[in-house]
Amino acid sequence: MTIEEYINKYNKLFSISPSLKAISLARKYNFLDYMVERYIRIMGDNETEEFLYSCSFPLKKSIRCNDLLIDCKKLEEKMARKGFELEKVPWLKHGYIVKKLPKKPSLGATIEYLSGYYYIQGLASMVPAYVLNPSENDIVLDMAAAPGGKTTQISQLMRNKGLVVAVEKSRERIRSLYSNINRLGVKNVVLLRTDSRNLIKSKLQFDKILLDAPCSGEGLIPEDPSRRTKTTIEDLKYFFMSQVELIDIAYKLLRPGGILVYSTCSIAPEEDEAVVNYLVENFNAKIMPISGYPSVSGLTEYNGIKFDDSLRYCIRFYPHKSGTEGFFVCKIMKGE
Repeated sequence: MTIEEYINKYNKLFSISPSLKAISLARKYNFLDYMVERYIRIMGDNETEEFLYSCSFPLKKSIRCNDLLIDCKKLEEKMARKGFELEKVPWLKHGYIVKKLPKKPSLGATIEYLSGYYYIQGLASMVPAYVLNPSENDIVLDMAAAPGGKTTQISQLMRNKGLVVAVEKSRERIRSLYSNINRLGVKNVVLLRTDSRNLIKSKLQFDKILLDAPCSGEGLIPEDPSRRTKTTIEDLKYFFMSQVELIDIAYKLLRPGGILVYSTCSIAPEEDEAVVNYLVENFNAKIMPISGYPSVSGLTEYNGIKFDDSLRYCIRFYPHKSGTEGFFVCKIMKGE
């Protein structure tokens, strides 16, 4: 099945008629009607309101300790002396919640931050690199790398060995990527300013690939309230089409037996399960289980459309359940 045929097959995903309940909740919490209708179809009435209410409160700040440059216990001590109270996140090796912040300096203006000892990063955003689990011998591709949180985390897990190819097409965004790579002491990254689609013209193959896909950011509503009304159903379809194209490229760049992690900061099934399902339907792709995180299972059915049963192995994060941004992560192995 071609990409165009797949997209046409799943056009029904974008046919949403909001119920009176959805319209009522949308007015109450200032969301677009169609968005709330989708949440009701995923979670049910009661949990949808719990989710909408949780989006009214900003998330706690969090950081990733960069143990390429500092021992994490020493970072805790240094930050405590400045008035920051850090709490270790038990399910993230290098993750901390900032429980208390002083009036000055700000989290992004400390000597420790400028020295690259930590990166300010959402908790769920740290998960994809751990799921990818790159080794010191791997050749890794980060397909949408800026601003560099996941790129530098991958290098950290690889202990600055192996090779990371970080791709970013935007001239402006690659500057922040370059800056963060230098600040965090990363030395095993090659930067490419190009569209990931151009890589398919090469003969490159990678052991592991991270595709943290450009998306609607529907999981970031607690941090950016404008996203309650920002994305139209037409915008959502555009993201879906682009993401299917990107995951097709990623899979073709992966060596047989290699691992692809697909993630988004979105809770939209149209950008998540519907995209991964393309690989399962068209290739010998195997969805791998993920465990150890305060997440829920991926969807196997949405809006009258049945996805492959193996998509339950993908994971979803919600602010009202895990206290994180909304996020989706799926681990895929390429068939031999």
